Amino acid sequence: MFKLYNKYILPRLLDRGMRPAEFNETRTEVVKQARGAVLEIGFGSGYNLPFYKDVSKLYALDPSAELFAYAKDRISSVSFPVEYLQNSAENIPLEDNSIDAVVSTWSLCSIPDLSRALQEIKRVLKPDGKFYFIEHGQSPKRINSMVQKFFTQVSRHFTGNCHLDRKMDDFIADSGLIIESIEMLPEEGRPLMFSYQGVALKK
Repeated sequence: MFKLYNKYILPRLLDRGMRPAEFNETRTEVVKQARGAVLEIGFGSGYNLPFYKDVSKLYALDPSAELFAYAKDRISSVSFPVEYLQNSAENIPLEDNSIDAVVSTWSLCSIPDLSRALQEIKRVLKPDGKFYFIEHGQSPKRINSMVQKFFTQVSRHFTGNCHLDRKMDDFIADSGLIIESIEMLPEEGRPLMFSYQGVALKK
């Protein structure tokens, strides 16, 4: 049942769920910083495409071909080449030290083996490459984090494995990436949502 749901229903729900214009301000802040050869983790249906400013090539990594199909019109509207990589982030099919910047917007929360994925991000980044991110994560308030953990046990089965309770700054730091800047704040009007937004470096 879950296989059919993930293949036919979830891609449509994710496309609609990430569509609201309220996300665009945050997308702009994160995505516009990426330069050169860029890898996007969890490309989805391509809502970040209009916000890239100086990209020579974009590698669009996402395991869902069904979700990627929604991006065709958006891809045709950009001036830089987009290459689809149908892979999970735990196994990025790119050479070591080949990418100038990696972008992830609300994707790390859904990766099954996040530690391995972050090691892969570090591997493909060039020396002094940068990782730009905005992610769901664990609230610093104990009662909120407990509710997040409880809710995630059920909700992740219907939201593409989205975990609301991951302490993203710890995961990123443990990977060996160096956090250059990070902002952590609750999402307005969404009591279970807490965001981690920042930049990490490969040194």
